[in-house]
Amino acid sequence: MAITQAMATSFKVEILDGIHAFGTTVVRGSTTADSFYLALYTSAATLDATTTAYTATNEVADGGGYSAPGQLLTVSTAPTSTSTTAWLDFDNETWTSSSITARGCMIYNYSQSNKCVAVLDFGADKTSTDGDFTVIFPAADSSNAIIRIA
Repeated sequence: MAITQAMATSFKVEILDGIHAFGTTVVRGSTTADSFYLALYTSAATLDATTTAYTATNEVADGGGYSAPGQLLTVSTAPTSTSTTAWLDFDNETWTSSSITARGCMIYNYSQSNKCVAVLDFGADKTSTDGDFTVIFPAADSSNAIIRIA
């Protein structure tokens, strides 16, 4: 018999489900899912791993089919696990009939004081001109999903 040190996979899923609150400042008065938004940003934005919350600074300007604070995301795959990785995924997000230029985006938790979840860099400016601007999330699995805890 052997003991192998590891974080429980079920715990990883439960973190994504908001079951565990280690801090004393977290108050969960509801069992409904939080609302997550996707905001688009220009190349002038400064966003990285130290970003803690949504900001309107250098967000894509209102108009042309875009409006702050971005669009509500839909969780397409609820928190789940495969092997030892917990993960979840969102539906792709589209701004229809838009004229937008964006360098990146932020996923943030609107329900929890706009706390930043992730910052994504498109690698270059992406533009739509009177067409659809779509953020395509990676495949929904334990190796690729946009949010994974391994």
